[in-house]
Amino acid sequence: MSTHRAVQVAAAGGTPTLVDVDTTSPGPDQVRITVAACGICGTDHGFVNGGFPGTSWPLTPGHEIAGTIAELGTGVEGFAVGDRVAVGWFGGHCNHCVPCRQGHFIHCENLQVPSWQYPGGYAESVTVPGNALARIPDGLSFVEAAPMSCAGVTTFDALRKAGAAPGDPVAVLGLGGLGHLGVQFARAMGFETTAIARGTAKRDDALALGAHHYVDSTNGDVAESLRALGGVSVVLATAANSAAMAETIGGLLPQGELVVIGVTPDPLPISPLQLITPGLSVRGHPSGTARDVEETLRFALSSGVRARVEERPLADAADAYATAEAGRARYRMVLTT
Repeated sequence: MSTHRAVQVAAAGGTPTLVDVDTTSPGPDQVRITVAACGICGTDHGFVNGGFPGTSWPLTPGHEIAGTIAELGTGVEGFAVGDRVAVGWFGGHCNHCVPCRQGHFIHCENLQVPSWQYPGGYAESVTVPGNALARIPDGLSFVEAAPMSCAGVTTFDALRKAGAAPGDPVAVLGLGGLGHLGVQFARAMGFETTAIARGTAKRDDALALGAHHYVDSTNGDVAESLRALGGVSVVLATAANSAAMAETIGGLLPQGELVVIGVTPDPLPISPLQLITPGLSVRGHPSGTARDVEETLRFALSSGVRARVEERPLADAADAYATAEAGRARYRMVLTT
């Protein structure tokens, strides 16, 4: 059996370490991918620190994978060796549970997530279920595609499924790894886009990314600032801060929607009274299926939306992860092989 290099974390809270591991050939309905790039997602912090039950150790993180198919298992149709593909948080579905039979594959009761149910993409090679694959269109590099398989699809799919039409006012709360993509997608979809972030340091970036307006959440009441702009139909909450999410509620127009994608366990401090009279809704949005990833990649290609990334070689994974964990990353970190 051959080997490849992969990053492993020996136990919860451990340091990512580059090691040699056995290369697993694909079984039925699986493919092996030669990894070219893998994004570092904020959720990786949760995995590395033991925040997901059932995690197997040693752990290889990474669920923003882009690369080339190296081997096909039996039963895989529609793909060939050499195809350029991406795999995100959606790392395969069972196709037999009730949500799958209803066509809700993202809610599969046996959802496969790279790094959780099988070794992830901080590696030179990864073996994944065939139904996790999203085709990367010509014109997008592996580095450009990798962050789109999680951060990209989450923001894109949340916005296109929200209750807003082109021309409607939409706000994006937070201007980090998710938010900087949310602002770009919102502008590209034709929404009147407002970015909300702390302080004035990100104002120029927000406007350069496509925001029509900028709200400094440290300067006065956020809801009042949104109302001064005429209110918004949708707030896409990318910042993992429940209090900051709640502060936007008063800026929503009647029948407006708070769409939550920033992950935090803290309760939302919102009262029923705030929701009932204006008919507001609060909705959580998960990632997206392999097909959703493909559609995200195609829209990114045609619209020019790109993640702002800092590339690091796989050998520097520990330092790149620490940079991202400390919040010092320039929006997204991407490991390359």
